[in-house]
Amino acid sequence: MTIRPASAEHGIWFKRTDILLGDTLVPARWDAVEVTPLCTRIVNGAGVSVSTIEHVMAALSGCGVHNALIELDGPEVPIMDGSAAPFVRAILERGTRALRAPVYAIEILKPVSVLTDKGWASLSPARSGNGLTMDFHIAFEDDAIGTQERSLDLANGAFVRELCDSRTFCRQSDVDAMQANGLALGGTYENAVVVDGDKVLSPGGLRHDDEAVRHKMLDALGDLYTAGAPIIGHYEGHK
Repeated sequence: MTIRPASAEHGIWFKRTDILLGDTLVPARWDAVEVTPLCTRIVNGAGVSVSTIEHVMAALSGCGVHNALIELDGPEVPIMDGSAAPFVRAILERGTRALRAPVYAIEILKPVSVLTDKGWASLSPARSGNGLTMDFHIAFEDDAIGTQERSLDLANGAFVRELCDSRTFCRQSDVDAMQANGLALGGTYENAVVVDGDKVLSPGGLRHDDEAVRHKMLDALGDLYTAGAPIIGHYEGHK
């Protein structure tokens, strides 16, 4: 996968280099998102898709990249170590360039919420400043995760410092079930935090005591970036 520069007002697009005919460009935008479990997937009008975009989208958002063309030779963004840190390091090493154009943002003017049988999420007007703040609460039966909550103002590089290295997590029973059905065959203890009850099975344990909720915040930031612009407001996620 290669992240390439793009012109002002280009936005974030993916290009499937393994497909030689037809429309191979997929916009990383809310109206291209297809509802799927366990990851964020985008699809264009020709049916070309890209899965698991949330970590690289979070990296782009957290590093202030508003325009990019992401080329990849398969249907899924590489999982790397299960976090956004490898993408963040690469972006910071190569640097970014300011363009001679205004940056558009989406300001939340009134509350909006989504409720499911398992939890809810909401956006409301900014509590302070001209950026994005976030509250997140999770609750899992596994004692290794349990109940966690965190609040963060995502201004001034907070994503890079506080969230980007937090990895995706799952239960050992979920891994066994997926692999029995031919899924997640490339999954290892090196690209996710795997828990079993009160035990963390991944070598080295956790990077943060509350790594799970930090990763959920990372995912949320990446998903919110499919709005097509930075958001000025407050996000709250519950379970």
